[in-house]
Amino acid sequence: MIASWILPVCESLHFIGMAMLIGFAGILDLRLLGVAKRLPVAPLQRLMPWALLGFALNLGTGVVFIVANPGQYVGPPLSLSFVAKMFFILLACLNAFLYYVSGLKRAADGVEAGEEAPSGAKVSAAVSLFLWVAVMYWGRVLQFFGKSF
Repeated sequence: MIASWILPVCESLHFIGMAMLIGFAGILDLRLLGVAKRLPVAPLQRLMPWALLGFALNLGTGVVFIVANPGQYVGPPLSLSFVAKMFFILLACLNAFLYYVSGLKRAADGVEAGEEAPSGAKVSAAVSLFLWVAVMYWGRVLQFFGKSF
């Protein structure tokens, strides 16, 4: 039996983690797409460890949610909204991995105030924003479509 205070605390931490992840990654993504062009990209890239911390916080609290109520997520029957959320998380992580290993990050680091980001970095940023919004959507609808019967 999980103590009655653990799940509400985890819900709050999960929300904070998502705000960190989407907030910091979203700022960088929007700058790469041309918003706030007066800012250079390199200082915004230095915020990414905070986004990673938010992701780790969500990973940890997400495991607590699954352990606390496995039927809501892995069934039976298997929750399709949970599968969709995990799929979009996987794609978002793959997109971030490709951004860093393909050299797009190095190219984007050189973008100064007033300059356009390379087109590859813009594509990666747009994909990132779409995927993280999809993760939030499927996470939100879990409570409506994820309950086991």
